[in-house]
Amino acid sequence: MKLLTYDTGTGPRCGVLQDNQVVDVSALLGVDQTLIDLRALLELGDSPIDRVRDAVAGGVAAPGVPLNMVRLRAPVLQPPTVRDFFSFEGHASGQGTRTLHEAWYRLPVFYFSNTLRIFGPEDEVPFPSATNRLDYELELGCVIGRGGSDIAAADGLDYIAGFCIFNDFSARDLQFDEMAVGLGPAKGKDATTSIGPWLVTTDEMAPYLRDGKLRVKCTVRVNGDVWLDGGDGGAAYFSWGDFVERASKDSRIAPGDVLGSGTVSGGSIPEAIARDVQGARYLQPGDVIELEVEGIGVLRNTLGPQKNVDPAYRFKPKA
Repeated sequence: MKLLTYDTGTGPRCGVLQDNQVVDVSALLGVDQTLIDLRALLELGDSPIDRVRDAVAGGVAAPGVPLNMVRLRAPVLQPPTVRDFFSFEGHASGQGTRTLHEAWYRLPVFYFSNTLRIFGPEDEVPFPSATNRLDYELELGCVIGRGGSDIAAADGLDYIAGFCIFNDFSARDLQFDEMAVGLGPAKGKDATTSIGPWLVTTDEMAPYLRDGKLRVKCTVRVNGDVWLDGGDGGAAYFSWGDFVERASKDSRIAPGDVLGSGTVSGGSIPEAIARDVQGARYLQPGDVIELEVEGIGVLRNTLGPQKNVDPAYRFKPKA
């Protein structure tokens, strides 16, 4: 199934896509409250995705709207947490130009991102005021379906509701400054993350899952030009079960939490520049970024204007 968050002009609602129609999940399940997004559905508990699947299979009548008549929102409007991992060796090593610390191979490392700046498909996303080097990052994402702590990797997929596309927009100059003093990334990742266009449930993605990794083809287009073709989502060093285990170790995951895979090798601008992709450069206001992942769909965003530019925060390379 494809579960999504949509708006017809009266506010966000959780929906399920059926034959190019968006069906209201609140009505489908007969719940009293309006489920405003996927997180609200997952927080119902009692196997909510199975309940939606059974209602659809049983022919339960519920209102539907053509997909092209709705505005799609981020599947989870405000996740409890967003953890973004760093699991593709090609990206982490700069396509082999730097040696990774041995800990990279032992630990699926992540950082926490900003849950208050989540954007959805087709949204215009803000261009940070203090960067000259805005980058996209093509990632796979998952949404946690049920809560838990200290979960074993072997059980990790049981806690994943499904998968989406994850664009970790990054201000590389701000990130460079932060990490040079031993902290971050923080402000370099603070302005924008987009996810979508919907959540494809884990059972539907099963044909692509091997060894706990999504063997999917990934593509990047900027203003219609292909900057990555054939990125391999299955080349991650760690599995989705490993991510769940690491995230929940001595901690807790909850319904609606989002995990990012880290950037698929080749899925960032410095890598496109290094491969001599024609026209590759850092992003500019007005650019249209399309991330496409096999089995999931396309996540498309347009960059808004850059406002209130403050040169005091700009990265200043040494003379």
